Amino acid sequence: MSRIGKKPITIPAGVEYITNGRDITVTGPKGELQFRHHQNVTTTKEGETIIVKRLSNDKLSRALHGLTRNLIANMIIGVTTGYQKQLELKGVGYRANLEGDKLVLNVGFTHSVTIEPQMGIDFKVEKNTLVTVSGIDKQKVGQVSADIRKVRPPEPYKGKGIKYIDEIVRRKAGKATKAGK
Repeated sequence: MSRIGKKPITIPAGVEYITNGRDITVTGPKGELQFRHHQNVTTTKEGETIIVKRLSNDKLSRALHGLTRNLIANMIIGVTTGYQKQLELKGVGYRANLEGDKLVLNVGFTHSVTIEPQMGIDFKVEKNTLVTVSGIDKQKVGQVSADIRKVRPPEPYKGKGIKYIDEIVRRKAGKATKAGK
């Protein structure tokens, strides 16, 4: 039995869990998320908990067991508290600002880079160098954050670029001068 898959998911107060066959809808104070799980896995609601079970013991079902449980748990966390990732801009003249709901990045190119938010994603800029991406869908928040980081990833010599706030950039030593000259 999967260690993660056999854990029950508790439904907090204020969250509505609706299942219609394989379709799952979770509604909470922050919004609504939908998910369709695989046919090898079943979900049952017992009181204020959700139990995820697999129908067979083959390799695919074992893999989907824990995955499905975590996806449903992430949906519940998303509609109650939401998710956010913070990115930091390091470099001389690197800055970010908001124009309406669009994020505009000036990161050393001859042009500014404009990023439009996906549905359900919000940007917030603090101190011109700290960008916060927030939303209720964990996968979307992570993907948009990765796309922003991809504009100018941090380089290892000076550390310039866009990095996650908790990311550690491994630094390299630059060219060393010869000792004899």
